[in-house]
Amino acid sequence: MKEDRQLLVLTHLSQLLTAITGFGGLIVPLIIWFTKKDENYQIDEQGKKIINFQLSLIVNFIICIPLILLFGLGLLGFIVLGIVSVLFPIINAIKANNGENPTYPLSYNFIN
Repeated sequence: MKEDRQLLVLTHLSQLLTAITGFGGLIVPLIIWFTKKDENYQIDEQGKKIINFQLSLIVNFIICIPLILLFGLGLLGFIVLGIVSVLFPIINAIKANNGENPTYPLSYNFIN
């Protein structure tokens, strides 16, 4: 069970690769989820949440691009999404380590 929690924490924290390297925040969790989803229901459940969150961030960032022309609202959106994209993977990694159910805000259901 401890190894499963460590893998869950690693999966949540792997989203931070986008903030560090500029890419990988969707690819690495997707690979972990796809390869381990049949072995553990928690990895399947939380992996779907992570993938949905990452895809939602991409969509929301794209929505913010034209909003830049509208009184700079897109810039505010970029700032908020940037904070959310760094803060919530860390919070949810801590929750996963404690055995709690993590949640992601601003997330659409692409994968059920």
